[in-house]
Amino acid sequence: MKFVQIIDCKTERFDDVDRLMDQWVEQTRGKRTATHSLVGKDRADGSHLVEIVEFPSYEEAMKNSKLPETDRIFREMVALCDGMPTFTDLDVVRDEQLNQSTSRRFFHEIATGGNLDAIDEVFAADYADHDIMKEEDTLVGSDVIRGDVSGWRAAFDFTFSLDRQICEGDDVATLWTWTGTHQGDFMGIAPTGKQCTMTGTTIFRFKDGKIQEGWWHFDILGLMRQLGATGQ
Repeated sequence: MKFVQIIDCKTERFDDVDRLMDQWVEQTRGKRTATHSLVGKDRADGSHLVEIVEFPSYEEAMKNSKLPETDRIFREMVALCDGMPTFTDLDVVRDEQLNQSTSRRFFHEIATGGNLDAIDEVFAADYADHDIMKEEDTLVGSDVIRGDVSGWRAAFDFTFSLDRQICEGDDVATLWTWTGTHQGDFMGIAPTGKQCTMTGTTIFRFKDGKIQEGWWHFDILGLMRQLGATGQ
């Protein structure tokens, strides 16, 4: 079970605390068990800082706290603070990346499931699409996705396996494997009945909870080979 520790303190010496955190990151390289650290400053009180540190488990957090570098940095941090920092230990009982969930809706519900009505819920009206198969660098509008999904679904009976998703800021990157049976015309190729696979990467950028921009990179040449459209 993931474990999160919240460290709450007050200090006017934020820059010094920030440098101290940089030292800890450098000195514990290859030894620390913390996987994610976030520091926030109270908008109503600039001296109020909160750090949120994530660990794979409580046990891993305890290993981290026993590192000599952690102990030394903590003592130096206390000296910079107005009083002793407080700690809150939390077992994570729900961890949901909302943009990641929305991204999955596209692959499973819209593309594979064919629920085109959900496009307007998931994509911004002025969505910008970048696709290696298209001559224009950028196409704008949620109807771009509607047309693409309809075309692929007419040509193939397919599914997506989401191999890995990485979330950072407003971006969600998805590494996927597509498996489809060729059942309709595709780029001038008559149905072959062949089952094909293709790998690719899609990056969705979000704004206000909807997909604002998308970049598509996939092995279209490998797919065409499997359909017999190019030389082996």
